[in-house]
Amino acid sequence: MQAMDIQEHARKLRDARGDLAVAHAAQKARDFEHQGNTIEAHVWRRIEAALKQMQGPRVS
Repeated sequence: MQAMDIQEHARKLRDARGDLAVAHAAQKARDFEHQGNTIEAHVWRRIEAALKQMQGPRVS
């Protein structure tokens, strides 16, 4: 999956899931890891990373 596709998927997931998007992506990655599907797990880890980047720095 290309970087633009990752960003687009992350944006759509954020729009659909809001604050739960990162947790959803992480869970999908774990599910695929447990199934032994490393390719899909890697894609979901990239989506998770893109979502975290979209959040920006945390303000305390």
